Amino acid sequence: MSEWWTYRLSDFLLFSARTYHRLVELYNADVWPAHLVGLGVGFAVLFASIAGTAWAARATCVLLAVCWVWVAWAFHLQRYLSINWAASWFAAAFAIEGALLMALCGFGPRLRVRGVRGWRGGIGVGLLIFALVAQPLIGRGLGRPWSQAEVFGLAPDPTALGTLGLLLLLRTPGQASGAWRSRLSPVALWPIPVLWSLVSGATLWAMQAPDALLMPLAALLAASAACLTGPRGHCR
Repeated sequence: MSEWWTYRLSDFLLFSARTYHRLVELYNADVWPAHLVGLGVGFAVLFASIAGTAWAARATCVLLAVCWVWVAWAFHLQRYLSINWAASWFAAAFAIEGALLMALCGFGPRLRVRGVRGWRGGIGVGLLIFALVAQPLIGRGLGRPWSQAEVFGLAPDPTALGTLGLLLLLRTPGQASGAWRSRLSPVALWPIPVLWSLVSGATLWAMQAPDALLMPLAALLAASAACLTGPRGHCR
C-alpha cells in the first residue's frame, strides 16, 4: 500500500474528463432549449446591474436564486451525482445559496446596485459578461463540441462566476456601521460561490484541464476587489 503523500489529486477522482464532458453533453440535450432562458436571465441580470435602478438589486437576486436552485436540482442531483458521490453536498450548498439570495430579498437590508462606477464596478460587470459570453466558448476553444458548452443559469461554473460579479455590484446605502451583524447581509452570499470556484478548479486540475486555474483566479480577483474597496479594509 502506497503512503498517502504519494497520491496525486487525480487519484481521488472517480471519473475521467471524457465522462464528465459527456455528462454535460447529455444534460444539455435533455434541458434544451432552457439554455435560451438561462442566457436571457443572465443578460437581464447584467442589464439591471448596469441600469442601477431601485428595483434592480432585488430583481437580480431573485433571478440568481432561481438559477442556483435549478443547478442544485437539475445538474448536481439529477446528473452529477451519478458519477460523483459528493454531488449531493454540492447540491445542498447550491440550494442554500439560492435560499440566501431569496432571503436577502425579503429580510435583508435595503439593496442597491452601484452600476459601472469605479474599478470594482468594472470588475463586477466584467465577470458577469465573462460568465455569459466567454465561458460557453472556452470548451469550444479547447476542442470540445458546442454540445458540451457550459451556460449561465444551467451549469455551476458560469452561474457561480456571474454571482461573484453581481456581489461586487451590490451595496447597502445608509446602513450603519456594524448593522450587518444583526441582519442578513450580502456578505453571507460570498462563501459558497468562492468555495465552489476552488472545488471546480481542483476538479479540473485533476482532469488535467488547461482552464483549471480560471475559476480560482476569478474568485481571487472578486474577493480581492471586495476587500480592497470595503470600509476600512473589510470585505463587503
